[in-house]
Amino acid sequence: MPRLVLDDLYRIAVPSDPRLRPDGGAVAYTLTTADRDSDENRAEIWLAVPGAEPRRLAAGSAPRWSPDGRLLAFLRPVDGCAQIHLLPMEGGEPRLLNSAPLGAGAPVWSPDGTRIAYAGPYGELDPNAPVVADTLVYKADGTGLLRGLTTHLFVADVATGETVQVTEGGFHAGEPSWSPDGRRLAFVASMAPDRDLVVESAVYAVDATGPAPGKPERLTDPGVVCAGAWWHGDRDGGPESGSGRESDGGRDRLMVAGLREAIGHTRLYALHPGGLDEVVTGLDRNVMIGAPGYPGAVPAMLGDDLLFCARDQGRTHLYRLPVGRPTVGLTGGLTGEPTAGPTAEPAEKIVGGDFTVSGMSAAAGRIAWIASSPAGAGDVYLDGEPLTQYALPDVDLFTPRPRTFTAPDGTTIEGFVLRDERRTGPGPLLLDVHGGPHNAWSPAFDGAHLYHQRLAADGWTVLLVNPRASDGYGEDFFTATVGAWGLADEQDFLAAVDDLVADGVADPDRLAVAGYSYGGYMACWLSTRTDRFKAAIPGGCVSDLASMAGTSDLGSLIKAYECRGDLRAQSPITQVARVTTPTLLLHGDADDRCPVGQAEQWFAALREQGVPVRLVRYPAASHLFLLNGRPSHRYDLNERIITWLEQWVTGSPS
Repeated sequence: MPRLVLDDLYRIAVPSDPRLRPDGGAVAYTLTTADRDSDENRAEIWLAVPGAEPRRLAAGSAPRWSPDGRLLAFLRPVDGCAQIHLLPMEGGEPRLLNSAPLGAGAPVWSPDGTRIAYAGPYGELDPNAPVVADTLVYKADGTGLLRGLTTHLFVADVATGETVQVTEGGFHAGEPSWSPDGRRLAFVASMAPDRDLVVESAVYAVDATGPAPGKPERLTDPGVVCAGAWWHGDRDGGPESGSGRESDGGRDRLMVAGLREAIGHTRLYALHPGGLDEVVTGLDRNVMIGAPGYPGAVPAMLGDDLLFCARDQGRTHLYRLPVGRPTVGLTGGLTGEPTAGPTAEPAEKIVGGDFTVSGMSAAAGRIAWIASSPAGAGDVYLDGEPLTQYALPDVDLFTPRPRTFTAPDGTTIEGFVLRDERRTGPGPLLLDVHGGPHNAWSPAFDGAHLYHQRLAADGWTVLLVNPRASDGYGEDFFTATVGAWGLADEQDFLAAVDDLVADGVADPDRLAVAGYSYGGYMACWLSTRTDRFKAAIPGGCVSDLASMAGTSDLGSLIKAYECRGDLRAQSPITQVARVTTPTLLLHGDADDRCPVGQAEQWFAALREQGVPVRLVRYPAASHLFLLNGRPSHRYDLNERIITWLEQWVTGSPS
């Protein structure tokens, strides 16, 4: 069977955001493909039903069922802005709900189905006006200069489209969640005066019934940095308080995902009259609520069971935890010891193995999810049965094999080795470093790093190491590089390379290093520490932490919490004079997370030293363009990596 080629980028279909119909009989989801002619990523709403072929419903994304399952709300661009549309499932064309001046976020139905809440940008947008900043929160990667725009909550009447704004002020409101009685909206926001200098966010609730913006009530105290909040209530007539506290019936809960420290695992909490209590999962693992490049799903209740995703050894898995009443399986508070008495049963892994879960939904006693695997970039499942088959049927993918290594200090490091196992003898090796640093490689095919498969087909070994700071190996491992970027984890990579050389897999004269974001940082760092790599390919890189601290949209927070201490000692630019490795720099021109000046500094230094170097800048591309940017940019990135490695490592013509 043929191996993957770069043109397969335009045939790969990636499902996401599954939504189970309230009766449990069908799953709506977003399907994304790359369109060559328009050079855009095309998003469509599809429907999967057991026993039938999936069918396309409409162009758009973020499908959300009405409580009775008769309407499907979703987002579709109108004049360049995402707007909410309503599709009648009994037949007919989608109807525009309203016209949000600057666009709308994902729709959230009220419990009675008469209103839809959403978070959307608010303010006066003048691209020619001066940009005035009083705090460091004046730009964001993927958006650019905010120009005074904030994100606030709005509620639209489903019948009329009449819309009211329910929050206002100089803060950004996160995605809303309805209280079970439909009177209030919960959301996460940072309202601290110095929120640009400290990591702080809390859960708030605001009245959703008034005609004018209301005053949010803070529901959580300092102690947890809240990342998301979701109300879960009994819609079948059970007791509901709508207060954000547990009801007498125990079925009205506000679940919160958050961190105890600025750097550490995200945990689950339940809100009650005395504050937040941590849900005891029995796992030393990071809860994954889902973000681009960080697969996971919003937690959900299924009866008395809590469903959530957590990262385990690089893979994102799905778990079920029987929590019963809200008081079962909780600690005694943020600072207290676990309570005596009943505790939750250990979390049960529902989806494990080499699957990585990137979305989940529950209804009517059933669970739908999307998971990728070594065979494909994702499929839709209902109670474990696949409803789709999106793996390319005519392409045979290489499977990454797990491997453990031992660092010089005795730390066990896991990784994955991708190669054509029919080949024998030492061959060229690419060490590819993941971003984060609190991310992780998994064996699942992600549809983005196509060059891995192409290199394996050409006789390369691709080494994917999960060094200390990677996710899925416990919180101590997760935080092991705080204040010691490069210094703490350098040995993990070199030890893994040494092992493959000793095993006769890797040719010591044909080694290369690449990586994106933190991986780009490490590709620069390792180039200053050794000359054994014949080529380096930093993408979206960081070369100078001091300049990044003042130019990145998160620079001050990275400086204060992630790289605390001596920035100079952790910056590759400090030792750039040692570099002799031919280097290809790949960077988005609109990258506000790792600004393009980081690549410019490295490029200029190497050029002045006479080191072969090339800088490639992708116009209007943000930090995550390799995942969701223009298809032509993503194709070009993959192609340039292969060409650079052939030129400098295997000796092929440039």
